[in-house]
Amino acid sequence: MNAKPLERWAPWLLLVALVALWQAVCTVFDVSEFVFPSPARIWNQFWEFKTIIAGHAWRTFWVTMAGFGIAIVVGVLLGFLLGSSRLAYAAVYPLMTGFNALPKAAFVPILVVWFGIGVGPAVLTAFLISFFPIMVNIATGLATLEPELEDVLRVLGARRWDVLMKVGLPRSMPYFYGSLKVAITLAFVGTTVSEMTAANEGIGYLLISAGSAMQMGLAFAGLLVVGVMAMAMYELFAVIEKRTTAWAHRGSQGH
Repeated sequence: MNAKPLERWAPWLLLVALVALWQAVCTVFDVSEFVFPSPARIWNQFWEFKTIIAGHAWRTFWVTMAGFGIAIVVGVLLGFLLGSSRLAYAAVYPLMTGFNALPKAAFVPILVVWFGIGVGPAVLTAFLISFFPIMVNIATGLATLEPELEDVLRVLGARRWDVLMKVGLPRSMPYFYGSLKVAITLAFVGTTVSEMTAANEGIGYLLISAGSAMQMGLAFAGLLVVGVMAMAMYELFAVIEKRTTAWAHRGSQGH
C-alpha cells in the first residue's frame, strides 16, 4: 500500500479499532454505564442532549479562542524580546520557567476573587496555560540563529534589527506554528478546568453537572466535544504551517 494514503488513513483506522475494542470490553464484561459508559451510550447521550452540548461547546470555544489570542500576542512579544536580547533572556527566562511550573488551576480561585464567576477567569486561565510554549519557541528560533550567518550579514551591512526581521523571524516560523499546535490544546484544558469551578456555562460546567447527576455518558460526550475542537484547531494550524513554511518541510515532501 502506498505510504501517503496509509499515513492519511492511519489515525482513522486506529480510532475505529479503539472504539470497537472499547465497545467490546463494555459489552463482554457488562460494565455499568454509570461507571464507564460504552461508545454507544456516549453517542446516545450526545444525540439526546446535542442542543445543550452545542451551546456549552460554543461558549468553551470562543472563550478559549479569546484566551489563546491574548497568549499569541503576549507570547510573540515576550519571545521576540527574549530571543533578541541575551540580557533579557538571562533575566526573564528563569522567572518565566518558574511561573510556568505553577499549577494554573490554583489561580482560578484568585481570578474568581478578582473578576467574579464567568468569562474572565476562563479567558485568563486559557491565556496563562498557553502563552509559555509560544514564548519559548519564538525565543528559541531567534536565539539559535547561526553566528556565522549573522556575522556574514553584519559584514554586508545589516544591522541587528535587519538580521532579526529578515532572517531570524522567518526562521522562527516553524517554531511558532509548532508552538501553536501545542498551545491550543493547553488552552482548551485551561478553559475547561476554569469552567468546572468558576462558570455556569461551558463544557467544564457541563462535566460537573453531568457527573453530579450520574450521567456519565453525557460527561464523556462533553469530553469528546472538547477533544474534537482541539484536534480541529490543531489540524487548521498544521495546514497553515504547510502552506506558509513549505521550505522547512522539504525533506518530508516527495515521499
